[in-house]
Amino acid sequence: MYLEVIIAGFGGQGVMLIGETICEAATSMGVNATFFPSYGPETRGGTANCNVIVSDKPIASPVLATSQNIIVMNKPSLDKFESKVKEKGYIFVNSSLIDREVQRSDIEVIKIPANEIAEKLGNPVIANMVMLGAFIEKTKVIPIDKIKYVVEKFLGEEKKELIDINLKALDEGVKLIK
Repeated sequence: MYLEVIIAGFGGQGVMLIGETICEAATSMGVNATFFPSYGPETRGGTANCNVIVSDKPIASPVLATSQNIIVMNKPSLDKFESKVKEKGYIFVNSSLIDREVQRSDIEVIKIPANEIAEKLGNPVIANMVMLGAFIEKTKVIPIDKIKYVVEKFLGEEKKELIDINLKALDEGVKLIK
């Protein structure tokens, strides 16, 4: 088992939560996972990205110069990370906020209207969960039920009113890939 992904967007888009969720789900399966966050100088609205690696073997370094998978939540992230996708890799594009086409023809582009779907569900903040659902369904390295368990765990009793809508967002992302 091996999965690598760079996840990028503006601060506040839930980029880190996607990475943390993947790592927590992986470790609950008994495999190794690393999470390496990077923040821009601004707090909310600045750039943010993280490197995530999941492996059944030891992980030598948490840093990815290039990645088989990239999730971009906004146009500046596409501009910065498009060149970092490995040949024949996947780039997941939040087509709600990115109005330009990916320029490379050696990778598979998966367009996910994450913000539009989140708005239809009634909460624009859950666009990250739509993207995560699509990513998990496409890569199939971690079962969606493990991801859902972690989302419920992270939200806990304090935010239990948000559990159902987050799980629906994950399901909508999965549906886009099926």
